[in-house]
Amino acid sequence: MKKFLINGGATLSGTISVSGAKNSAVALLPAAILCDEETTIYNIPNISDIDALINILKHLNVDVEYQNEEIHINPQNLQNKLIDEKLSSKLRGSYYFMGALLGKEKKVEISFPGGCNFGERKIDLHLKGFESLGAKVEIKDDHYLITADELKGSNIYLDFASVGATINIMLAAVKAKGITKINNAAKEPEIVNIATFLNNMGAKINGAGTSKITIEGVENLTKAIIEVIPDRIEAGTFLILGALIGKDFIVDNLIEEHLTALISKLNDMGANMEKINNKIKITAKKSYKPINIKTLPYPGFPTDLAQPMATLLTQCWGTSFIDETIYSNRIGHIPELNKMSAKIKINGSTAIITGQTKLHPANVKASDLRAGASLILAALVAKGSSKIKNIDYILRGYSNIVEKLTNVGADIKIIEED
Repeated sequence: MKKFLINGGATLSGTISVSGAKNSAVALLPAAILCDEETTIYNIPNISDIDALINILKHLNVDVEYQNEEIHINPQNLQNKLIDEKLSSKLRGSYYFMGALLGKEKKVEISFPGGCNFGERKIDLHLKGFESLGAKVEIKDDHYLITADELKGSNIYLDFASVGATINIMLAAVKAKGITKINNAAKEPEIVNIATFLNNMGAKINGAGTSKITIEGVENLTKAIIEVIPDRIEAGTFLILGALIGKDFIVDNLIEEHLTALISKLNDMGANMEKINNKIKITAKKSYKPINIKTLPYPGFPTDLAQPMATLLTQCWGTSFIDETIYSNRIGHIPELNKMSAKIKINGSTAIITGQTKLHPANVKASDLRAGASLILAALVAKGSSKIKNIDYILRGYSNIVEKLTNVGADIKIIEED
């Protein structure tokens, strides 16, 4: 079993660079099969979710060339066939092949998607969107069968501003006849990245990044390129790390506008930050003010940063609150942080964090991707040796994490141990 072995307590300094956004890349790769020619995507993060997507593309007989954070995808020889559980269960983002294959082939067979498990994460909104476009959705044993004689533009309202549903409907609608409107669409920057890629191919999408997206269907999509935007969640995780144990710690290649909610909360705590173009320099302080956080859809405070933020809040003098409104069961990090001497209680959907607490090393386990990130931060703070298991979750979303942290002075490595 792979584990992280971390010897914590060191001050980190130097520059750490943010990779391409996981949540963009996992949709951009499936989106590429909508094209009638080759596409090129730059700034691909080195994460296991990308490997899983490439395996699905190759299973569909799509030509893929991937090296040095650059991928070329040519779907001209695509063979539309069942994406079985062995492939789909590796990541949540496998469901983007639903929209892409439905849009291109009018048929998709795919087993249920995988990914982190932290409460109800149904895909009903995706399926209702497909049905609104004229598709028929069936469940056959352990997989979905989605078919359409023809896809027609429709006026779609999302009960919740779901990122996944917004993107998936967008993928299915770009070649539908007529005009599709997605109302109460999610506004995340990753959606803009996907829409830009599709528009570069010749799609006609307007309003991405707002609550109303309009898509005018086209018949053909041609050769295009796109660059994956910087990962705002990785950037946020590194900023939190700098606030914990940084000294002139520079987070490079970030887009400040994508991090407004986090930066505001760090300022409320009294963090020591200096903004320099697309970089932020941050130095840890001995004392922080407690704060209250409520996770919300973008541009609110991101649910993906609530768990790493919990580690930082253990170092505030007083009681802080994190109210999780997006997912019902995103608390797997809390008992593990408490093993490290954190003082965190749960009241319904709210984590109550009392500090300042001296964190101690421990053997802990990651329950999901961002829970794992919170434990890495805690282990780097705690003086002594910690081990983290279930690190496959973490490797799904943080590119070259060991190398990056080592370069700024962290003592972290991957070991094999029962």
